[in-house]
Amino acid sequence: MKESFIEVVYHMLNSLSYVLAFYVAFITLVYITLFVMAARKLFREKDIKPIQYDVLLSSELAPPLSILVPAYNEELNIVWSVRSLLGINYKQFEIIVINDGSKDSTAQRLITEFQMVEIKSKVQWSGLGRETKPIRAIYRSLQHHNLVLVDKENGGKADALNVGINVCQYPYFASLDGDTVLDTDAFIKVMKPVMDALPGEEIVATGGSVGIANGSYVDSGHLSGNDVLLSRKPLVIMQVIEYLRAFLMGRVSLSRFNLLLIVSGAFGVFKKDWVIEAGGYEPGTIGEDMELIVRLHRRIKEKKSKARIVYVPDPVCWTEAPESVKVLHRQRTRWHRGLFESLWKHKVMLLNPRYGRIGMIAMPYFVFVELLGPIVEILGILTVVLGFSLHMVDMQLSLALFLVMVIYGSLLSVGAVLFEQWCFGRYNKVADLYRLFFCALSEAFWFRPLMTFWRCKGLLQAIRGKQHHWGDMVRGNVMNSKKPGV
Repeated sequence: MKESFIEVVYHMLNSLSYVLAFYVAFITLVYITLFVMAARKLFREKDIKPIQYDVLLSSELAPPLSILVPAYNEELNIVWSVRSLLGINYKQFEIIVINDGSKDSTAQRLITEFQMVEIKSKVQWSGLGRETKPIRAIYRSLQHHNLVLVDKENGGKADALNVGINVCQYPYFASLDGDTVLDTDAFIKVMKPVMDALPGEEIVATGGSVGIANGSYVDSGHLSGNDVLLSRKPLVIMQVIEYLRAFLMGRVSLSRFNLLLIVSGAFGVFKKDWVIEAGGYEPGTIGEDMELIVRLHRRIKEKKSKARIVYVPDPVCWTEAPESVKVLHRQRTRWHRGLFESLWKHKVMLLNPRYGRIGMIAMPYFVFVELLGPIVEILGILTVVLGFSLHMVDMQLSLALFLVMVIYGSLLSVGAVLFEQWCFGRYNKVADLYRLFFCALSEAFWFRPLMTFWRCKGLLQAIRGKQHHWGDMVRGNVMNSKKPGV
């Protein structure tokens, strides 16, 4: 009986190791494919002459734009963010800051800094058919006629954005996080696909690359390529590399075939009538940015429209990354819960031919690679450990599985760093490059296991139906107000 039990365990572990080996090989092939596709696109666009932004600005094709900034406890960075928005290079725009019941002095800082007064007259409403939390007051700046503050009761980010959609006046709106610092030409870059659209082609949403500003020099709320500095903290450096992988490899490739299921909540532009038709943002969700994009794709397919969602590889904005393990842990579990919610809510699209490539390619990729990947990685580690300790599985297969799991992620991270240097060259100091490459090669031994565990934890929390809210994502004053040595 004892031998029979051991044999069962042996066959189970051996079968699992082969399944995991197949899965790892499949994932590796997927990432290599994304890498090659991104490399081809970036190579073709690398030598294109710089866009004449002044020409685009003077063009009548540049539609007016509403900029929505939901803010919750953002007193440290909100003034800087608004200053950066006021200085953007765009023809006609309005800025609407939605204070979502902050517990700090976010609203008061804006009122004082920009000399804002309450609007007593009736405000035109866009008519989004979704109930929102009550508005306490609406203010307009005496210094800048296009700057508006909406002070409302707390209802979460999605509710705040829905209020912003109701208040905004223009056909396109951009949603930004309260701590976002923009490139001066950010809106021209992301609106260019809208202006370049062919007759009959409609761009529903666009997004661009988001960089990490920790330690960089911010001048009057702006951050240019020459002022980007690499943090010396390994935890932040790894997040820089993560962002490079996500934006320069994953999203470039997916966008090429209209398969992009997420536009970063830190910065995205949407066509308002499509969002209103889709019902706006979904309150009570964590990943409201991804959920809206998936719902827009679903709406596009159901209407049999040729509308597209586009990603622009150019760096358009910068955000603050967590510098402590505690805050990063909170962020990553939250992100994975949001991923689960968005995919579960629209599970009818998964492997459904009615939704074309979105249902047959994009949804399976996000489910089996992004969502379930951490579970498979943990199973792989456990299988390898048990295999070596109990001598119950093919040692060569276990070793090969372990090496592939360790190596492929690090090599892709190195490739992402090379993409950044090849296309943009923002981190041009030799010491910075050494730190980037060292962290990219070492991620499998410390950073990736952390991410895997946290993502698994987030998935389990989502399955158990853990309640959520904005949360206090502690901000620090991590962006320099003047250049080193000044």
